[in-house]
Amino acid sequence: MDTSTHAIIGLGLAGLSQWDPLVVSEPATATAVFFGVLLGSQAPDADTALKWKSNILYIRQHRGYSHSLPMIAVWSFLISGVLTWLNKGASFTHVLLWTGLAVCLHVLTDVFNAYGTQAVWPFTKRWISWNIIALFDPIIFSTHLIAIALWGFGILSPRVLFPALYLLLITYYVWRTHVHRQVERQLPLLDKEYEKGEIYTIIPTVALSRWNVVKRSPNGSFMIGHWKRGILHWTERAVCHDHPAVEASKSHPAVRALLYFSSYACATVEHTGYGYAVRWVDVRYRHRKQYPLVAIVMMNLKYETLDYFIGWLSHTRTVKRYGLE
Repeated sequence: MDTSTHAIIGLGLAGLSQWDPLVVSEPATATAVFFGVLLGSQAPDADTALKWKSNILYIRQHRGYSHSLPMIAVWSFLISGVLTWLNKGASFTHVLLWTGLAVCLHVLTDVFNAYGTQAVWPFTKRWISWNIIALFDPIIFSTHLIAIALWGFGILSPRVLFPALYLLLITYYVWRTHVHRQVERQLPLLDKEYEKGEIYTIIPTVALSRWNVVKRSPNGSFMIGHWKRGILHWTERAVCHDHPAVEASKSHPAVRALLYFSSYACATVEHTGYGYAVRWVDVRYRHRKQYPLVAIVMMNLKYETLDYFIGWLSHTRTVKRYGLE
């Protein structure tokens, strides 16, 4: 999920913690739990700081080890230990319980969207993304906002309000999972161009009635489109180039970082005045007729790197920076 959603879920858990009698009765525990769920709901994204060191490192590691099983325990115990030490008399067990819940929910909600996490490392390095909830989901955000407002203005008791909210959201997640499976099963029947061996991936959007669709063909190309209210519409074919420059670019750290977490990368080669521009894109993220998540390697005619970029860019800025007219 996005940062704002994680933050508002932290506030929601603060409301839910009012269900705990010890939190209500002990001010020190209440304070520690309040800050514990706020920090716990953000802690796994501490790897965002890697941006300051290197975009390559950030792209490769974001939502990686920081969201893994060992780090769930580390974040939970570290935050709880510090807060219990700062708030003398607070119950470590209760602070750990609520902080751990916040950390676990952060990782779990990230698993449900398209970017995914390495949640089960060290058992596997595979990225897990269930493609069920959008990075920003208006239902999750708005229901939390309403509940927090009702709590803040004293209209409803948090002990009633927040258990009801999370039961509602559990039902919402179950429903979205069911819809995801139903849409996925429909696609081969709806696709008039379907051929044996093609694989579909459907990706949630902020619109509940629309899912983006990526179809991988055995020849390595991708079809990009969307499903909306039972109708499948293809908008673009992404053809991946087979060129020596592409193979040479695979040894570059920027490209290796993109390929490390994405199995939906597609490369194209453009001839330039100085040699070649190899552009790798993640075809899952198509926005306004372009692919904003890119790894670009500029090479001379000997396939030696001249410059590179990895990250999120608009097509216009990419063209201006690297002269890809």
